[in-house]
Amino acid sequence: MAIQASTPMKKFLLFLSCILLLVGSCGGPLITRLYFLHGGKRIWLSSSSQTIAFPIILVPLSITYFTGRKTEGSDAKILLMKPFLIMFSLLIGLIMGILNFLYSSGSAKLPVSTSSLIGSSQLAFTASFAFFLVKQKFNPYSVNTVFLLTLGAALLGLRSNGDRPEGEGKKEYVVGFVMMILGACIYGFLTPLIERCFRKAKQEVCYSLAMEFNMVMCFSATVFCTVGMIINKDFQAIAREAREFDLGEVQYYIVLALNAIIWQMQLVGVNGVIFCSSALLSGILVSVALPITEVLAVIFYKEKFEVEKCVSLVLSLWGFASYFYGEIKLNRKLKNQSLEQEDASEKSEALELQQKSPKTSPDSHQIIFANLE
Repeated sequence: MAIQASTPMKKFLLFLSCILLLVGSCGGPLITRLYFLHGGKRIWLSSSSQTIAFPIILVPLSITYFTGRKTEGSDAKILLMKPFLIMFSLLIGLIMGILNFLYSSGSAKLPVSTSSLIGSSQLAFTASFAFFLVKQKFNPYSVNTVFLLTLGAALLGLRSNGDRPEGEGKKEYVVGFVMMILGACIYGFLTPLIERCFRKAKQEVCYSLAMEFNMVMCFSATVFCTVGMIINKDFQAIAREAREFDLGEVQYYIVLALNAIIWQMQLVGVNGVIFCSSALLSGILVSVALPITEVLAVIFYKEKFEVEKCVSLVLSLWGFASYFYGEIKLNRKLKNQSLEQEDASEKSEALELQQKSPKTSPDSHQIIFANLE
């Protein structure tokens, strides 16, 4: 049984997806950086952990399937996706594997505050690709949101060079910076591409199908990164790295597990937001998470909280409020238009019925009295 997108259910799924996306976008960079801060050095291992938790999605999908068996019987399908979407989800997964590698490489070289620069360009890329790929319509409020969030995230990089870790060369720092920007470009391309796949799918797209798409996509990305791990001999190094991990061997595996779960939450949230709303909203939420991540990095990693970060937080909240204010106004406008159309339709139907109704002939008694007169 597919979860149908009725209006109340869609609002709930959108709310849940937004929460998952924000938690993943805030927690993912922090856990990834924690791995590298305390002795982790395996780039491909970190890349793989960002998508390897995809089997978690089997739990809700299994519940949905067995629930559907009770109502639909043998007609319930195990896999809803048709070959078109399977092919594209596998292809997008390979691109995501490259994105994972770029992001892990950047996170290994940059502090969280600097890696947050990904937000300064990912939203601009998302907006641009959304315009060309899915013909995203912009209103003054959404344009204002993109501008404010991009500006706020860009401010985080004004003193990024001052955040360079001790003992790290300038060349290595620049390489990490460039990888983050390339990752932002790919991320900005992927989310509108997923939305386009949903729109062009030659079948009904429901939430269950969106989750299947996410699972196959993550599977493909994980296979790509696992091949990298094999070539780089990461599997042979895991046990040694765990023993040498600053926080302890058990904590090493806990960090990897948390990293996998939190990033999977982010991916489920992204696909859910794209299904329920748009790729643009997912990009906006990721940008909103950036200053929150900054605050958390200050609390947990003792990073400096400069004026730029405070201004970025204010601009982010302003942009977030601007977007949803615009959405509220648009929904009210659409609701009023719908009511006006319903009124006009009712009046038109009443007029047609009045015109089609037969004219009543004079009563026979009235004719007799008229003749007598």
